[in-house]
Amino acid sequence: MKQTISVLVENQAGVLNRITSLFSRRAFNIHSLAVGVTDDPAISRITIIVESGNSVVEQVEKQLNKLVEVIKVRTLDEGTFIGRELMILKVSANAKTRPDIMTLCDICGAKVSDVSTTSMTMEVSDTPDRLDTFQEMMRKFNILEVVRTGVIALQKGAGKI
Repeated sequence: MKQTISVLVENQAGVLNRITSLFSRRAFNIHSLAVGVTDDPAISRITIIVESGNSVVEQVEKQLNKLVEVIKVRTLDEGTFIGRELMILKVSANAKTRPDIMTLCDICGAKVSDVSTTSMTMEVSDTPDRLDTFQEMMRKFNILEVVRTGVIALQKGAGKI
């Protein structure tokens, strides 16, 4: 079971290292990790996807709250947040395959970012499951490169972390 943890931290050197060390020391597996500044440049938001049960997540929250640079920690339950991941994917393409690739891009909401005589590069932002589906559909065109950001998430509604 995957759990999403959103952490607000002071934007300082070494904070991410202390947080990931906490996970490493306790043998917690991080499935995804994304970091970015917020509207306040002194604060960063870290979104962590952990592969584990509820008791482990509670233990992680307690340990995170003990770190001086951590401002707030919140576990986001499924259905209570909006989560997205960005993927950039490059496939082999030629004049014959390009229309089929474009059709799949249109269906999946992907944007073509670069075209050459031998390849096409697309970007798409969506849920991890939908990105997996898009990537699988693109396999028949010979994927040359793919990069994914990891999930970023915000709580739905008026609530905030």
